[in-house]
Parts: sequence; structure tokens; C-alpha cells
Amino acid sequence: MKKPTLATLKSFIKREHKNGNLYIKQTSTFDGMVDCNMPVKEDYRKVEGIDMENKNTLGIRGLWLAGSSRDYITPYADDNFIGYEVDNCANSAIIAMKRLC
Repeated sequence: MKKPTLATLKSFIKREHKNGNLYIKQTSTFDGMVDCNMPVKEDYRKVEGIDMENKNTLGIRGLWLAGSSRDYITPYADDNFIGYEVDNCANSAIIAMKRLC
């Protein structure tokens, strides 16, 4: 399997948003009070609107892309969702679609 890239992630987001099956779960966010990423307790929520022109968030609340090689994109799968996990210096999030039964 090839390593997922930003282009892979963008393609996945466009396709699943068009199908109405795009979800996000933010798992950590940067906290300036402690100068590091801290865990966030959040469930999956459906992504309503996207703006692919915004390079840092792609218009998705809870997603932040640092840019260039500072984003670590890995495949993600659990019992209910399949997609990609994005980790960087600013946050961690899972962009996924619901598995079809």
C-alpha cells in the first residue's frame, strides 16, 4: 500500500463529502498554556460544509494542516469508520466515512 499524501486526503474528503458520508473526530489540539497538544474528548460528527480553497483547514472545523512534510497522514479503521488520521504539531484528527454494513 502506498503512503497516503495530502492529495490522497483531499480526494477522499471531496468524494465522501459529495456522497454525504464524511465525518471528523478531533483527538487532540494545541494548548498554549502547556505548550503542547492535549487530548480532546470528542465523538465523530458529520462534516457539513467544506472550502477546499482554505489550505490549512480545508474548511473543516477541527482539522488543521501544518503543510509540507509536517503532516503525518496514516490510514485509519475501526469497527464503524474507515479513513485517515492526520497528526501534526497543531492537532490530531480522524477524517472518516461510515462503513457500509
